Amino acid sequence: MKIAVTGGTGFVGGFVVNELLRRGHEPLVVARRPDEARSRFNRPVAAAAGEVSDTASLYRAFAGCDAVVHLVGIIHEKEGRSFDAVHRQGAENVVEAMKKTGVRRLVHMSAMGSSADSPSEYGRTKAAGEEAVRRSGLDATIFRPSVIFGPGDGFVTLLATVVRGNPGFIPVIGPGTVRFMPVAVREVARIFADALEKPESVGKTFEVGGPETLTMNEIYREIAAALGKPRKPLVHLPIAWGRLLAAGMAVLPNPPLTADQLRSLSRDNVGDVEPTAALFGAPGTKFADGIREYVHPKSRHDPRIGI
Repeated sequence: MKIAVTGGTGFVGGFVVNELLRRGHEPLVVARRPDEARSRFNRPVAAAAGEVSDTASLYRAFAGCDAVVHLVGIIHEKEGRSFDAVHRQGAENVVEAMKKTGVRRLVHMSAMGSSADSPSEYGRTKAAGEEAVRRSGLDATIFRPSVIFGPGDGFVTLLATVVRGNPGFIPVIGPGTVRFMPVAVREVARIFADALEKPESVGKTFEVGGPETLTMNEIYREIAAALGKPRKPLVHLPIAWGRLLAAGMAVLPNPPLTADQLRSLSRDNVGDVEPTAALFGAPGTKFADGIREYVHPKSRHDPRIGI
């Protein structure tokens, strides 16, 4: 199949594109800067300019494709790109472009915990994007992953910087008891590719999580162990301090912490993954094993995406 992958040069997108290549499909990387697709994959791939705010660019990119994997998302607002514009309006534009070009099959990435009453704007707009897909009438499968980890991620690598940068202790905002189901990016890519080959997944929404449920405290401890610093104590800081820190970082082009992210930490990031395991097989990569691949100082991994 010829499969357009929006956000194909991103963290998850790179692994999805390589998984599709391994299976003999013909991925088309759709990105704001398609030149970034050069030399980033196992072998050269086709690329097209496409922006979720520009429906005409999506028409041109999707023409002649058999399916679309829609991965575009942001974790903070910048450059005039709001959560609503990217997550809700972007999904609506993808749906419109698919209908205009006659492409029926869609795999859509949302996020675990997304809901209309989410404490975060991220979660609310992700839920609105899901609704746009459900209302579309397309042959769609929606996935809701928990936090995704792997080489090139923006989660573990950020927390590892916190662990390295504090010689005597590890600062944790809040009690650190919020729970996650970390899932390896290669497992996510496998499941997304499987869905394109499983018509029984059409019309369904799947939660995607790894084999363990871990608190933020446990995640920090595993990262510290991977870095060879297992004895560093956790020091819990008030949420109010985190808000002040986020406010100060708001001027940065890529703030490592935002007020919206803090709000999302008021709820667990867990879900029912049994239906996913039943159809696609349960992800088996444990968090501690997976992060040692790229967090440990002596780790080595190919700089190309998805290798």
